[in-house]
Amino acid sequence: RFQDDRGFFSETGNARALREAGLDADFVQDNHAYSVEKGVVRGLHYQLPPSAQGKLVRVTKGAILDVAVDIRRASPTFGHHVSAVLSAENWRQIWVPVGFAHGYVTLEPHTEVVYKVTNLYAPALDRGIMWSDPALGIDWGLTDTEAILSEKDRRQPRLAEATDLF
Repeated sequence: RFQDDRGFFSETGNARALREAGLDADFVQDNHAYSVEKGVVRGLHYQLPPSAQGKLVRVTKGAILDVAVDIRRASPTFGHHVSAVLSAENWRQIWVPVGFAHGYVTLEPHTEVVYKVTNLYAPALDRGIMWSDPALGIDWGLTDTEAILSEKDRRQPRLAEATDLF
């Protein structure tokens, strides 16, 4: 990010730089999500093949705790997760590869998340895992009663109950 007294300029995507970093992805859709309140949980979501998605996620306003869970049954890290704080201030991005469920919680009100995906949205192949599944061991920094969830995310199965994984 190049900043001066006028503001800043940032190149948020560069195919050559991404390839040099080991990421060779063709992005076909950009998504932009706005959350009014702190404590909004979105996820854990994924799509099944042939519409599985890789996601490049960043925050343009506010902050999130971003989480990716390995749902590849043959993987030695199956069921494990990684997390990172992404914010407008730190300008970090995270790559969520195919085979991972993705979700986040807003850490500030009025947070905006922008992400590029490698496949178009396919409602028939859209799946999810319960965000608060104790087997995942994710510290979201809030309780079930504090989390602001969609009806869809309230009904997601635990990882052990999910039948459609990778």
